Amino acid sequence: MSDIQLSSSQDRVLTALVNLAEGRDAPVQGREIADAIDRNAGTVRNRMGSLRTLGLVEGVAGPDGGYIPTDAAYDALGIERLDDAATTPVEREGAPVEDVTVAEIDLSSVANPELCRAELVIRGSVGPFDTGDHVTVGPTPATGLRLSGTVDATNVDGNTLLVRVDGMETPASGSAA
Repeated sequence: MSDIQLSSSQDRVLTALVNLAEGRDAPVQGREIADAIDRNAGTVRNRMGSLRTLGLVEGVAGPDGGYIPTDAAYDALGIERLDDAATTPVEREGAPVEDVTVAEIDLSSVANPELCRAELVIRGSVGPFDTGDHVTVGPTPATGLRLSGTVDATNVDGNTLLVRVDGMETPASGSAA
C-alpha cells in the first residue's frame, strides 16, 4: 500500500479513472471521468495535473488522448489491477453490460433470504445502472456462482451497486435462494 495521501476529490477522480480504464486499450478521456462522477470536465483536468505530478496518471495528448492510471495509482488506492484476470459478466434487464466486470461480491444477511443484500464492487462505470434495474452477475470464475436481484442503490464514489438478492445458484447446487 502506498504512503500517498489523496484528497477526497483526487481519490474520487483516480478511482473513476481506474474503473473506467479496466480492460481498455485506449486512454480514458476527461469528459468520461467527469460524467462518471457527475463533475465538470475542468475539475477533472485540474485534479489530473496533481495526480500526474504524484506519478499516478499518465497523460496522452491528441484527439484520441486522455489519461492512463499507472501501477502506482492502483497501489495508492489499495486495489488490485485486473490485467489478465478472469471476468465476471453483468447483465442489466437481460442484456450484457459492456466494459463492466465485478471485482468483489459482499453478501449480507444470507441467513434470511428475504433480507439478503449483495454489495457489488464493479470495474467500469456504474452509469448504466439505476435503482430498480434487474441485474444478473456471473458466472464467477472459481465457483460458477450466478446472482440475480434488483438494484437498491448505486454509489459512484465506491463504484458499487447494492442489490436486493432474489436468486443465487451454482452449477452443482441449482437454486439456493
